[in-house]
Amino acid sequence: MFRKIQIFLVAVLAMGNADAQKTKLNSGERPKLVVGLVVDQMRWDYLYRFEKKFGKGGFERLLRDGYSFNNVHIPYIPTVTAIGHTSIYTGSVPSIHGIAGNDWTDRATGKNVYCTQDDDVQPVGTTDKKNGSHSPKNLWSTTVTDQLRIASNFRSKVVGVSLKDRASILPAGHNPTGAFWFDDTTGKFITSSYYMNALPQWVNDFNAQKVPEKLLASGWQTILPISEYTESTADNVAWEKPVGNATEPVFPYNNLLADYTEKKGVIRTTPFGNTLTLKFAEAALDNYQLGKGNETDFLAINLASTDYVGHSYGPNSIEVEDTYIRLDRDLSAFFKMLDEKVGKGNYLIFLSADHGGANAEGFLKANKILGGFFDEGMEKNLGAELEKKYANSKLILGIDNYQIYLNQNLIKEKNLNEEEIKTAIIDNLNKDPRVLYAVDLKKIGSSAIPEPIKSRAINGYNWQRSGDIQIISHDGMLPSYAKKGTTHSVWNSYDSHIPLIFMGWGIRHGESNGDYYMTDIEPTISALLHIEFPSGAIGKPITEVIGR
Repeated sequence: MFRKIQIFLVAVLAMGNADAQKTKLNSGERPKLVVGLVVDQMRWDYLYRFEKKFGKGGFERLLRDGYSFNNVHIPYIPTVTAIGHTSIYTGSVPSIHGIAGNDWTDRATGKNVYCTQDDDVQPVGTTDKKNGSHSPKNLWSTTVTDQLRIASNFRSKVVGVSLKDRASILPAGHNPTGAFWFDDTTGKFITSSYYMNALPQWVNDFNAQKVPEKLLASGWQTILPISEYTESTADNVAWEKPVGNATEPVFPYNNLLADYTEKKGVIRTTPFGNTLTLKFAEAALDNYQLGKGNETDFLAINLASTDYVGHSYGPNSIEVEDTYIRLDRDLSAFFKMLDEKVGKGNYLIFLSADHGGANAEGFLKANKILGGFFDEGMEKNLGAELEKKYANSKLILGIDNYQIYLNQNLIKEKNLNEEEIKTAIIDNLNKDPRVLYAVDLKKIGSSAIPEPIKSRAINGYNWQRSGDIQIISHDGMLPSYAKKGTTHSVWNSYDSHIPLIFMGWGIRHGESNGDYYMTDIEPTISALLHIEFPSGAIGKPITEVIGR
């Protein structure tokens, strides 16, 4: 009888909490602060593969207190960093928001275009234009951070923070309070004149603390006894690429401080890059007084070191496992800080990823799983075929983002038939055993390619910035530059299946195996904040989160 009463009371309390949530969401109340945490190259399965090594306050707290989604995918290709961050914050896809890759080929000049490069702005905090001359000028759609600023008549404060320029700039939108990223030439956080003409004093003060040197002073050892890393391969395998000047991918890495003195960017490929980022984010929160005003503020954080470590070592390495265990502890401290400074229940967090990552080619081969390198000799072979047929081997500008760019200016100059050339290239590619499909992107809608690949190719195709021919490689195939470590870009689950957890203000505990997409994150945040969706949004609010 007592047990029945207990169950009844729990049910009543749960209904009361749900009703309270609906009342809060219906009332137009808003959280004091939204924190976007995008963990670079975090595959969904890491939440559970490393679960036994996590403490109580980081990933486990998110799963215990938040609402987790187990079946969230990226709805476009190529699955790369710049597009991922942009699509999360715009609720849109490359075809619409314009960010077609980390970089792409300019058809008029044949030159590479980096997604946030802006030669019309000056670096601030460094003299290095390559690292500092950046802005969101190539972003066509508004972001949720833009819409929040507009909704509050620009009283809401928005700050973007990342080691990567693109992962700070694109989430922060067109008119944020600030966007800051790490400069490999100075070891400092910087910005550009697009945002401000001089670094705020608090940024100078933070930089003066020389936090990277302090974090790297003791090198990188495993945080647990190395024998406990049972989710990973041996410490020294042939397909891993070591950090800094280390000659082998083996713990401990004792010379990181010396490596950093020589090349500041070395901190990126250690777990301490994430620690540095969260410390800087806390400094931004303190100095901009985020979450302290009458309007909702937004702190957009990218944790990028998971990507750099993943690229160097691959998903099955002790280095990746240790990076996530350390990140879990960093997140625990960060959430505790938010509890104290903003107030538990006053802030809303979402955690997701910009993409996943493939298993290393060597790992697949060692475990009898098909893999390989899809593009070895591809451009050279295609050039030779074009030379035979058209007496010109330069009809291809390049291969980028698994797409072939035709040299359209040269084709016109030589009075050649572009459609015929495309057909010849596609026929050649479809004879290549490494290629699953090759297709004319302008005709993708009528091609004999199954879903979801077709829709993802359509969503990723930006007719002004993408290539002409899309290559879909066989499962496990990597580009040849990833002979060691790994990379990402394809439609397969290892690259497209990402975590998504909401926690905090207005969020009840739960989980869902429903079919959702990266583009649904932003509409959900907009619905919770009662603000207009970004201009290019195509996603839909996730009803489990907003309670209806």
